[in-house]
Amino acid sequence: MTELWNPWEISETSFPKKGDSSDKLRYLLNYAVLAPSSHNSQPWLFNIVGDEVELYADRTRALPACDPEDRELTISCGAALFHLIVALRHFGYAGRVRTFPKADEPDLLARIGFGDRKRPTAGDDTLFDAIQKRRTNRMPFEPRPVPDAQLKELEAAASKHHSWLYVVRDENSRNKVADLVAEGDHQQMASSSFRRELAAWIHPNRTASHDGMPGYALGLSSLRSSFAPLVVRTFDMGKGQAAKDRQLATGSPALAILGTDTDAATDWLAAGEALDEVLLHARAGEIWASFLNQPIEIPELRRRLRDQLNLGGFPQLILRMGFGQEVKPTPRRIAGEVLMRPLR
Repeated sequence: MTELWNPWEISETSFPKKGDSSDKLRYLLNYAVLAPSSHNSQPWLFNIVGDEVELYADRTRALPACDPEDRELTISCGAALFHLIVALRHFGYAGRVRTFPKADEPDLLARIGFGDRKRPTAGDDTLFDAIQKRRTNRMPFEPRPVPDAQLKELEAAASKHHSWLYVVRDENSRNKVADLVAEGDHQQMASSSFRRELAAWIHPNRTASHDGMPGYALGLSSLRSSFAPLVVRTFDMGKGQAAKDRQLATGSPALAILGTDTDAATDWLAAGEALDEVLLHARAGEIWASFLNQPIEIPELRRRLRDQLNLGGFPQLILRMGFGQEVKPTPRRIAGEVLMRPLR
């Protein structure tokens, strides 16, 4: 089949109905790669074996400064896994998933097969339609509130994956989260290794790169985006970033924490699936989302977040949500770039 140059432009009419299993799985990977990931690092690899596809963690794309345990890396892979499951269901397959199928291969996160033929439900199609509409929207949101009925739907979506979504509903708790976000900015931006790592994933607006964060995703003009990596590497801008992110935390219509009861790699993968279902449900309801994960990336602040909000488990991500303007998608690697070996 012809390789797409931009997976965001994938059309469902191109599904190779008469192709073999490999053709179909390679096509479906164009949806999997549209999943969100930390720094848009896309830390996943796939291996098509017969009528299954294996999902591997690509640890060459790890972020040791902000994610030393590969927790967020695994969450990102879980999101790609759920994108793939949603696509399978839309095209008439139940999907069959085995997570961590080999105890002695920790990089092999899942094996995914077609499963039985199954007519997609309206809910399956709704999530599928949201895949190409979903973006990480870092811009300020409109002041109108997110209806509580929609927030409860998102809480229910997370619960399907052994995870929970805690919506911060009172002002005191919101201020506590905002303070921790600001403190996280101060600590991270004071670290030269963190700044170098972040700068490596920021690209000019006209980048040819298929990963990372173009300046426009951060609200930067073309000129500013050209200098952004140098500025981030060189200067500790923690004070300004903290003020900006604190305002985003307090001013966003909805603030929520995604978490799990335990904190192993299996939980991280499940949290990624939960995150993805939450984001797709949100987008289907015209809700945008982005992340304020700084307090969770610093162990001391993660403990304080858990204690101050009396969370019963382990916080994995912080989401801000609301209504706002359309934003451009960030680049994605094509299916051929994420396959471990060429198909014969």
